[in-house]
Amino acid sequence: MFTWVNKEQGGRNKEGDMFQTVTEGLQSLYAKKLLPLEETYLFHDFHSPALEDADFQNKPMVLLVGQYSTGKTTFIRYLLEQDFPGMRIGPEPTTDGFIAVMYNENEGIVPGNALVVDPKKPFRKLNAFGNAFLNRFICSQMPNQVLQSISIIDTPGILSGEKQRISRGYDFSEVLRWFGERVDRIILLFDAHKLDISDEFSQAIKAFRGQDDKIRVVLNKADQVDTQQLMRVYGALMWSLGKVINTPEVVRVYLGSFWAKPLQNAENRHLFEAETQDVFRDIQSLPRNAALRKLNDLIKRARLAKVRVLMSQSKHLAILTLKYLPLSLTSTDMQEQLQHYDFSKFPSLKVKLIESVDRMLSTKISSLMNMIREEESKQPTQMVMGGAFEDSSDGPFGHGYGEGISAGADTEDWIVSRDKHRYDEIFYTLMPINGKVTGINAKREMMNSRLPNTVLGKIWKLADCDKDGMLDDEEFALAQHLIKIKLEGFELPIELPNHLVPPSHRKDPTADILYNHQED
Repeated sequence: MFTWVNKEQGGRNKEGDMFQTVTEGLQSLYAKKLLPLEETYLFHDFHSPALEDADFQNKPMVLLVGQYSTGKTTFIRYLLEQDFPGMRIGPEPTTDGFIAVMYNENEGIVPGNALVVDPKKPFRKLNAFGNAFLNRFICSQMPNQVLQSISIIDTPGILSGEKQRISRGYDFSEVLRWFGERVDRIILLFDAHKLDISDEFSQAIKAFRGQDDKIRVVLNKADQVDTQQLMRVYGALMWSLGKVINTPEVVRVYLGSFWAKPLQNAENRHLFEAETQDVFRDIQSLPRNAALRKLNDLIKRARLAKVRVLMSQSKHLAILTLKYLPLSLTSTDMQEQLQHYDFSKFPSLKVKLIESVDRMLSTKISSLMNMIREEESKQPTQMVMGGAFEDSSDGPFGHGYGEGISAGADTEDWIVSRDKHRYDEIFYTLMPINGKVTGINAKREMMNSRLPNTVLGKIWKLADCDKDGMLDDEEFALAQHLIKIKLEGFELPIELPNHLVPPSHRKDPTADILYNHQED
């Protein structure tokens, strides 16, 4: 539990504040210090709706943005390792709305109009975008382990060419800006064959101005080009991004093919696997850094609110402020609205409100920062688990794993035996020692399938029944059988079912009787 207690004041600081969690502290500071300033100077009309408790309490969110057919929906499925309600995949625009993929024990879809009245969901303020948006917004709920730690927002495929002139019926860029202020990570997906940044995509990226630290770029489907073409594509992407993302730092671009199908070009396999692990680590860190991100966003919001107060005092001061302040602190819409606003309607300067926010920034925020650091050192690290994040490092598809120990194996007939004679031919070419092939040799053969290492790692965990880091002929045949299943488009089991367990590795003698009865 996070605690912020002033011992000298008997559990309270001089203003009577006592917070048990960082989330509670952020909620209280916003409601007592910043919200009164925002309401007085019409901050919600010019910049962003007021924050609610759910904005502080919700799980970290990942926002996926990209042109149609760049693999956004497939990327989500890759992370979850299962379909989700409302999912549609195709070469043409299939996701014509926003889908919030979230955890719930009961699988199903919640429509947008119901979402915006749910106080437990952080979407109530989206009601301002009207029915045209809400009719294209749903929450896809499912009991997936990945979603216990994060939520994922899928967005409509961004259009290009003549299609981008079609009106969506709502302000697409403003909706993206709303999400950008509240999510923990913004992932821009690009297709290696479609690097053009359309006008609509450019406007979408500009909507994230001020949130540059949250942005990551994924160059998807990179296995569909060779190494030379990939170098050219990467350079062209960096050049295009430089024109729309105006930051001194070079944006981080991850290369890979984020789906569980064989690589079309395996010459950059090691690069893709390393990049995939980097993406996983970045997403896995979100729960650990969630409190720090919310605190950082509150600081940015407080500073922006103070800018709003300065603008409200006189038209001349507002113009000067807009001219000299960094663009990251002022939005285009705010600038346009202020040009035609009657400044006589603004309230006079209320010094106490300003001073209250200044005290919050100078003392309360630093206390919360110390609180985060202290409690993070005492609590176990939170990580995203399950799905594609499931650890497969305890086999040869991990890093630095040994070759295991030798052991004999007996053979009996079971369901995989129908193809075992073919698998045995391969097995005996891998130089088995005492009836087993090493993890290194087995890995080399399994990689011929061109399946991603994340998938092969799961197959290894299922096939290495005795967990000795080597495969006997039955385990090897089972691995080949699971590879065949995956290549045919079927899903791998989470745990090995009885009918696939090699006979020599069955601990329950009744399992063979049941198996033989089913075969008869």
